[in-house]
Amino acid sequence: MKKVVKINKVIKVMIFSDLFLNAGWGLIGPILAVFVVNNVSGGDVKVVGIAAGIYWLVKSFLQIPIASFLDKNHGEKDDLIALVLGTLLAAVTPILYIFATSPWHIYVAQIIHALGMAMAIPSWYAIFGRHIPKKREAVCWGLESSVIGLGAGIAGIAGGILVDIFGFKVLFISVAVLNISAGLLLLLISKNILPKVPQNEVFPFPKS
Repeated sequence: MKKVVKINKVIKVMIFSDLFLNAGWGLIGPILAVFVVNNVSGGDVKVVGIAAGIYWLVKSFLQIPIASFLDKNHGEKDDLIALVLGTLLAAVTPILYIFATSPWHIYVAQIIHALGMAMAIPSWYAIFGRHIPKKREAVCWGLESSVIGLGAGIAGIAGGILVDIFGFKVLFISVAVLNISAGLLLLLISKNILPKVPQNEVFPFPKS
């Protein structure tokens, strides 16, 4: 009988964490432009475009230096710290939206969001990739993509309904809570991360 390869704890926890994170931002994604135009003094489509550009430019420029720094350690402790801190830092952004009254407030929030995700994304991929069981690579990546896609899709629908009933403040608080939950959930794998090893050695295949 063919041996069934199970998906380990690290992969499961990281997928659930990513679900919470993407569901949170899925709540905002479709309607942030509406908030900026209607609730920010001087807010218009140009401000929305600049805000989006700031996020992607800052995140793109910061990711490589941060990833290079993390790779120098050759262990996962620093990866996990960057992942948790980056995820929690991203949770500050929706709170800042609540108090935003001018375009520069939105821009600052976008920079903080970009910094948080520049820390979280490379470290997430590094840990996730190392802990995928052999011969389950396609299943693990497919499951990750499907779960966050479903979460973001449902959240996109829920976000509009939430704003319509309760307003933007409740929406932004909900996003922050989901972000914080995503970060704290990652602490469950703190005992499963790989230790630091000499640079000339390959990471051992995780048994978790």
